[in-house]
Amino acid sequence: MNQFIDLITNQGEQIFGSVWPLLWTLVKILIIVLPIFGAVAYLTLWERKLIGWMHIRLGPNRVGPLGLLQPIADALKLLMKEIISPTRASHTLYIIAPLMVLTPALAAWAVVPFQAELVLADVNAGLLYVMAITSVGVYGVILAGWASNSKYPFLGAMRASAQMISYEVAMGLALVTVLMVAGSLNLSEIVRSQQEGRFAEMGLNFLSWNWLPLLPMFVIYFISGVAETNRHPFDVVEGESEIVAGHMVEYSGMAFALFFLAEYANMILIAALTSIMFLGGWLPILDLPILRDIPGFFWLFAKIFFVLSCFIWLRASLPRYRYDQIMRLGWKVFIPLTVVWVLVIGAWILSPWNIWS
Repeated sequence: MNQFIDLITNQGEQIFGSVWPLLWTLVKILIIVLPIFGAVAYLTLWERKLIGWMHIRLGPNRVGPLGLLQPIADALKLLMKEIISPTRASHTLYIIAPLMVLTPALAAWAVVPFQAELVLADVNAGLLYVMAITSVGVYGVILAGWASNSKYPFLGAMRASAQMISYEVAMGLALVTVLMVAGSLNLSEIVRSQQEGRFAEMGLNFLSWNWLPLLPMFVIYFISGVAETNRHPFDVVEGESEIVAGHMVEYSGMAFALFFLAEYANMILIAALTSIMFLGGWLPILDLPILRDIPGFFWLFAKIFFVLSCFIWLRASLPRYRYDQIMRLGWKVFIPLTVVWVLVIGAWILSPWNIWS
C-alpha cells in the first residue's frame, strides 16, 4: 500500500509540480467523503431491513433486487422536491443551517485512522480535534430552529441544544479515561496501546482492548453517543407525536436531505470512534496468522457495522424517553459516574496494580 501511494505521489509531482500537494489532498478528501455518502444511503436501508426482521416483516423489497435500490430512489425523490422557504424565515441562516450540521460530521473524519498509517491527518491532538469539531454541529440545529421563525422548530432546537450539550460532557469525560490509559491524544496511538498487555501476549486481543478495563466508560460513551445523535430512545428533538419533526419542520427537498445525511453521518462517526477508543480499531479479535492477513480496514468496518446495528436494535426495542428523564440521566447519573471513574482510573494507574505500563 505504501509503495503504491509513493508511486502516485512521485508521478503526481512530476506531472502537476507545485499544485500537486493541494490536488492530492482534495483526492484523499473525496476518497473519504464519497464512501461515507454511500454508507449513509445504505445505512438507511440496513436500518429499515433490520427493524423489519425484528418486527417479523420484510422491510423494503420493491425497488431493485431485494430492495437494494431503495436508498437511490429516496435520494432522487428528495433531490426533485422543491425547497420551500417560509416567508418570514431568516433566509441566509435558513440555508446555512443544514450545511453547518453536516460539515462537522464530515470534517471529523480527517483524523480517523482506517488502519495503521492510513489516515488523512495523523495529528497528535486528534482526540481533542474530534471533540472540538463535533461540538460545532449543535449550532446548525439551533440556527435551523431559530431561522425558521416557527414555534415547533424553535422548541426542537431548544431541546436539541440542551440534550447535545448535556451528553457531550459525559462523552468528553469518558474519552479522558481513554487518554489517561493510552497516554496520547493521537487516535493511531490509542489503537496501538490496545495491542499491549497480558491478554494480548496470550493472543486474546479482544480482552486487551479498552472496553474491558473501562467497561462503565464504554457503556456511558455508547449511550451518550446515541443521545448525542438524537437517536431513539433519545429522539425527543423530533418526537413525531409532540413536535412533528423538531428543527426540521420547515425544511423540504435537498435541505431536509442534508439534515438526514448529517444524522446518519454522525451515527457512523460515533460508531467509528467507539470502535477506535474501546474496541481496538483495526486490530483483529485474536492474534492468529489467518486473521492478521485480513486488512485492518475490514476489521474496523466490521466493528463499526456491529455498533451501528446496536443503534438500530435500540430503536426497534425501546420506547421514547420523556424529556425530563433524558436530562436526569445525563446530569444526575452519567456525569457523576464519569467524574468518579476518572478518579478511579487515576488511582489505578498510580497503584502497583497498573495494567497499562
